[in-house]
Amino acid sequence: MFGLLGTFVNAITIVICSLVGCFLLKRIPQRFEDHIKKALGLAIFFVGIKGALQNENILLLIMSIVIGAILGELINIDKWMNHFGKWIEQKLGINTEVQIESNKTKNHSHSFSKGFVSASILYCTGSMAIIGAMQSGLQGNHEMLFAKSVIDGTISLVFGASMGIGVAFSALSVLIYQGTITIASQAISGFLTDDIVREMSATGSLVVAGIGLNFLGIKEIKVANLIPAVFIPGIWLLAAGLF
Repeated sequence: MFGLLGTFVNAITIVICSLVGCFLLKRIPQRFEDHIKKALGLAIFFVGIKGALQNENILLLIMSIVIGAILGELINIDKWMNHFGKWIEQKLGINTEVQIESNKTKNHSHSFSKGFVSASILYCTGSMAIIGAMQSGLQGNHEMLFAKSVIDGTISLVFGASMGIGVAFSALSVLIYQGTITIASQAISGFLTDDIVREMSATGSLVVAGIGLNFLGIKEIKVANLIPAVFIPGIWLLAAGLF
């Protein structure tokens, strides 16, 4: 259980900060929300590209993204994550769709499922989630996940204010995703090499860059359907090592 300490701290931080954002900062003017979201999108895009540049096998990166996209689209992870978010929304009796009147009437969606899916992807697919969870499992070193908690908490304040309580439930995704990586790392510690960690992290970072593009409003990408790409480098390099 001590190996999961970093993940527990990360999840608790997300819950607390997103609730603070949802209930205490929800009156942030719309123009500030939009501007902050775009600023975060720019920062997220930079972090994603910077992490992706750690890649040392560009062909593996391209192959992983393409294969991951095909698998993700076949499974339609985006659809199932949205359905899961809406299921929770219905069970809790939450209706967060609101209308905001301005010079022109427009829809402003504080969708539970949108907040849940967007936050889950952002918090789970970056290099810090993968490497931090591995370090917790292999070395009992939680420093990276503690640092990630500070970053995720800051983002949760803004996301909670702009997208509602669904952001808080992304902590479940963090617990499951990072907890699984931590436990799996302990089980297969003898097979994980620096190359595997680096290539998986680089691919995950490129997926995160897609989240940044979504926030910037440049092009809507079903980033959830790219999640399988993160695991392709590990599978490929492990298979290559065996043969």
